[in-house]
Amino acid sequence: FDPRHYLGTHCFGFPKTGPHRLRFLLESVKDLRETLKKKGSTLVVRKGKPEDVVRDLITQLGSVSAVAFHEEVREIL
Repeated sequence: FDPRHYLGTHCFGFPKTGPHRLRFLLESVKDLRETLKKKGSTLVVRKGKPEDVVRDLITQLGSVSAVAFHEEVREIL
């Protein structure tokens, strides 16, 4: 979870993620973790800036051969 997603927007200060969306995200992550657990896998969940969290995970795991990601679409003003 990137803390920047829970701050106010650039233009009007409205929250990017309100309480209902946050609840949906948390329930979705919980469900995904439970589904993966039933299949013998797991889900790593971290809070922080992705550029820091991913770097730390790679360092911690040590034998990472590839990392895939997507970039969020940004508003054009």
